[in-house]
Amino acid sequence: MNFVKKQIGDSVLELIVGNIVEQETEAIVNAANKRLAPGGGVAGAIHKAAGARLWEECKKLGGCETGEAKITLGYNLKAKYVIHTVGPVYSNSPKDPIDLRNSYLNCLKLASENNIKSVSFPAISSGIFGYPKKDASQIALETIIEYLKSHNNSIETVKFVLYKPDDFEIFKKTLEDIIGKS
Repeated sequence: MNFVKKQIGDSVLELIVGNIVEQETEAIVNAANKRLAPGGGVAGAIHKAAGARLWEECKKLGGCETGEAKITLGYNLKAKYVIHTVGPVYSNSPKDPIDLRNSYLNCLKLASENNIKSVSFPAISSGIFGYPKKDASQIALETIIEYLKSHNNSIETVKFVLYKPDDFEIFKKTLEDIIGKS
């Protein structure tokens, strides 16, 4: 089964296999490039589904640095908002995990600041940016779980939308390991 649901404090954390552009959460996260431009992977799919107005709004934001997050409207998407973040291009640098953690954290903070109750994440940096999936899943899930536990009632639902069943299995195993420790 390609679905896992866990209660984290007052929030729900879900893992699913699917396409992020089809999610019906208030916001979806775009694993963006620094220009916030349409590209390949998740960014390309989101821009294509949202339509040209998303790129027009992104151009006005002045780009986005690694680890930062910015928010736009969702336009033609089911989601009302897109939260854009630039994850690190994996280089095995000590800064990589810090930048990846900051990408997730800054998305969650933006969601909270904008009173967004549900958000869907892709596996940031683990596609064309080359971050090893197991390491990326550990950082992503620990960061989100820690945030949800310390910000009760801020965000009600966080979904990880994993495009491939193999990625889902990696995240599921990591989640089981983390939950088992707590």
